[in-house]
Amino acid sequence: MLKLHRVDQSPEPTALGDRATEDLRFIRQTMEHGAAFTAVPGWGGVGMGVTALAAAMLASGQPTAEGWLLVWILEAVLAVAIGAVAIHRKARRAHLPVLSGAGRKFFLSFLPPALAGVVLTVVLWQAGAESLLPGVWLLLYGAAVVTAGTFSVKIVPVMGICFMVLGVFALLAMPGARDLSMAVGFGGLQIVFGVTIARRHGG
Repeated sequence: MLKLHRVDQSPEPTALGDRATEDLRFIRQTMEHGAAFTAVPGWGGVGMGVTALAAAMLASGQPTAEGWLLVWILEAVLAVAIGAVAIHRKARRAHLPVLSGAGRKFFLSFLPPALAGVVLTVVLWQAGAESLLPGVWLLLYGAAVVTAGTFSVKIVPVMGICFMVLGVFALLAMPGARDLSMAVGFGGLQIVFGVTIARRHGG
């Protein structure tokens, strides 16, 4: 007696075009997660440094501590705006994602030290220890750049280390030279490394 065996139908083979699209998507996601964030702005950093030099001159002439702090708060807001615009433009030119992959890791690594700096600013100001603020700002900005720089080109964490060293020096050796340390760090260092990044990594 003949027995009829049911032949299982295999699923339809994946279309070649769909398979290629999936492969390209996987490769792109892998590159985004593993590549360095190269949209750190060089000329934008120079712009931040120039405004910091101007702020140091303006702050040094303020008759009150409140006026001094206001100058540097406004400079911080301006520097963030310059940096954000410069990063956006550089990333757009290079067709790089800013809020995904290495870009997302860069910003998430930068935020904790930066937020710690905001908190310590309030605490030190309320304690009447505003002379320590420049050293703290330089130290924590450097820490933020170092941690974020692990997802960027090699020169970025080097810049962060220089800021940290200057911050320690400002805290231990020259706490009274508030605007000088700020000018050297947020002005001089930012300009030097900004020019270097712009020349080596495309603007």
